[in-house]
Amino acid sequence: MATVEIGAGSAGSGSGTVAGSRAGGRIRARRPIWMERPSRLGTGAKALVIAAVFVVVVYPLYVVLATSFSSEADVAKAGGLVAWPAHPTLDAYRTVFNGGIVTRALLVSFGVTLVGTLLSVAATVGMAYGLSRRDLVGGRFILLIALFTMLFNPGIIPNFLTVKQLGLLGTYAALVLPSLVSAFNLVVLRSFFMALPGELYEAARLDGAGDFRILTRVVLPLSKGVIAVVSLFYAVGYWNAFFNAMLYLDDNTKWPLALVLRSFVTQGDAISNGEGIASTQAIQMAVVVVSVVPIVLVYPFLQRYFTKGVLSGAVKG
Repeated sequence: MATVEIGAGSAGSGSGTVAGSRAGGRIRARRPIWMERPSRLGTGAKALVIAAVFVVVVYPLYVVLATSFSSEADVAKAGGLVAWPAHPTLDAYRTVFNGGIVTRALLVSFGVTLVGTLLSVAATVGMAYGLSRRDLVGGRFILLIALFTMLFNPGIIPNFLTVKQLGLLGTYAALVLPSLVSAFNLVVLRSFFMALPGELYEAARLDGAGDFRILTRVVLPLSKGVIAVVSLFYAVGYWNAFFNAMLYLDDNTKWPLALVLRSFVTQGDAISNGEGIASTQAIQMAVVVVSVVPIVLVYPFLQRYFTKGVLSGAVKG
């Protein structure tokens, strides 16, 4: 711990302005609390809290997975949710994929998520780059309009009327276009682009590069991290979205997986497996697992970009 020596002659002058505890002519200057070594009690308390959070988060997922592999007898014996399947089986998954409903919804979700993410990232990157240029005429006004949407939502009825007047009812475009650009993602990308050194833009312009070439050759290669995180945000949003599909799609053959999942979980719909009708807790949990697995598989590949992308533009040097 840092110490400050004080001579005998100066002990009486100015001593009241120095913070710390004096002992035998020494003043001990305390370091900030976050720089001190944690005590064993504090470390143990943190470990207990982390363990409790881990159990609270992981245990429900484990129960869902265990129930999906359980037989009907095990589910009935456990009262609905199984902690350990005594007779593990894949019957629920066979029923889910043989019925055709979930398989078709899975393909719809993959298509909407892929196309929607690509279009959203392209539109957000282009808009963010334009708004990051200080010489853009009306740029501040456009930015204020985008930020306004973060505070005030137009509501269900105006959105529905707009989609109807544009002739998008019953089409997959209604699942993408109303939520094409997120104001939050726009602000994150704009802040990152503005934080890039201005010398890069100047050097590119001296070489005769236009805005499109600067964006594709200079800005995008330096923005892989933040773009990966924004893409993850959009992909998760499109994958989990069911409300727009419930509003704009009347044909249940066009439903994405999230809406089919809601139907099975909330209404207990049955699935035809070719031999009869099956409607059990195991089938519902199997649909939940099928909807979660794609995002779980994608996330580890983008995890290293997550923290960097979220904090992009938060600190200004």
